[in-house]
Parts: sequence; structure tokens; C-alpha cells
Amino acid sequence: MKNKIVRTFQEAVADIPDGSTIMIHSFAGPGGIAQNLIQGLRDQGAKELTLIGCNLGQLSGVGLLEYQESVKEEIRGLRRRIDAPGLFSFSLGQSYTTATVLFENNQVIKAITSWAGTSIVGIESSLEKAVKDSFVELEIVPQGTLAERIRAGGAGIGGFYCPVGVGTVYEEGKEKRNIQGRDYIFETPLKADFGFVRAYKADPFGNLIYRGSSRSFNPLIAMASRITIAEVDEIVEPEELDPESIVTPGIFVDRIVRIEQGELK
Repeated sequence: MKNKIVRTFQEAVADIPDGSTIMIHSFAGPGGIAQNLIQGLRDQGAKELTLIGCNLGQLSGVGLLEYQESVKEEIRGLRRRIDAPGLFSFSLGQSYTTATVLFENNQVIKAITSWAGTSIVGIESSLEKAVKDSFVELEIVPQGTLAERIRAGGAGIGGFYCPVGVGTVYEEGKEKRNIQGRDYIFETPLKADFGFVRAYKADPFGNLIYRGSSRSFNPLIAMASRITIAEVDEIVEPEELDPESIVTPGIFVDRIVRIEQGELK
């Protein structure tokens, strides 16, 4: 099998052309987000991109306290949420890179996501701003439906019927069918030219093992992308990976880049 190791993140994204469709894991918190690939694409500068991801409005670049210091108005309740135990104080006060930097750099023309805002009331995301200014076209998809559309794209399924959104504005313009007495909306598969994946370990052939929440959308993205690029903590010899622990087989992975000391995790 081909050795798929690429030396740098810049090299891994260098051939992404303008107009590409890119899938990115983008759930809350840094876990599972391919931060270095996103930053590499930001520096590479490809334009007119379509992004597909769960939460493409997630806060990026600064922590919440830094954000508060950068704006003039006081964000009500921010200090209380940061000091509270759990999610806010644990993850949202930490600086990390998300797809937001691509919106801030005017590289995106369309976003397909289940969440366009940030996790904090009172902060407007770069995606929301871009949509309001008519720079970016936004397609909102329920999160479970988004995951299944990506899975369908990777599995080669031509579409599926789903009851989510029936009787709401979401069904407008979509085919609707009654099956066994229940109404369903027809959903089409999602595919991408490139998929950015964050994994824990890989071997040189691209077999991937994930850790924690990074397993949510990343395996689906790897299957649904024409070219899958994975950033990983470790690259080990094939015999060092337990075959029973491999989630994404190397057949779905085209490039692997190891996160070096000092790079984003």
C-alpha cells in the first residue's frame, strides 16, 4: 500500500483549488477539529469555497475573556458562564482555531451546517455576519439529518426519507412522501472534494484511530470526501494498531500529517 505521510500542513492543502467543497468536523470545543489543516487552508487562500460541517459558526481564534476585552460593550452574564463548572469554563474559555477563520478571510461563499451561531449568547459569529451581509449563502440542516446525509454520500446511497422538519419551513422546496401513514422529506447525500479529519493515531497507510468526541463526524467525513486529509497526534507502524480499534480504514484516507510540538491541538 502507498505511504500517505505528508511532511507539512501547507503541503497537504497546497492543491486545493478555488471553488472546492470541503467537509470539516466543527463541533464545540477543540476536540476533533483539524485546526492545523484549517489554518493551512486559511494561509493558502483558496476562494469561493463551500464548507460542510456541524457548527461552522463556532467561536475561533480567541478565548472568551480575550473576546470581551476586544469589544466595547459588556456581554451580559459572560463572567458568570465562564466561572460556572462544566462546559463553559472547561472548553469555551480556551483559544482554538475553527472554520471561522475562513469566513473572516472571505474564502467561503456557501455554508451547509446545523448551527451558524456561537455557543455564547451575545456574540455574533463570523458566519452570521457574512450571511447578513450577503457574502455567504447559508443552508441549515438538522444535525442528525446532516450526519446521515454525509453518511449517505460516503455509502453511495442516492438519498433517504426522513421525518425531521415535516410541517416546518425546512420542508419548503423538498419532495415529501407519505410512507405507512407518516410524512417524510426526501434528503439528498452530501459529498466533498476534500475532507479535513482529526484523529489520534494513524499508520503510514492511513488507518485511523480516534479519541473521545473526535469520533463523531470525522469517520463520516473521511468516507464522503474524494480526498481525505488527516492530522494526527501519532504515526505508528501498522502492527502497533489494534485492528479491532481502527475506525477509519486507510482506503478512505489519502494524506496524513503529524502534529508536531508547538502546532495546534
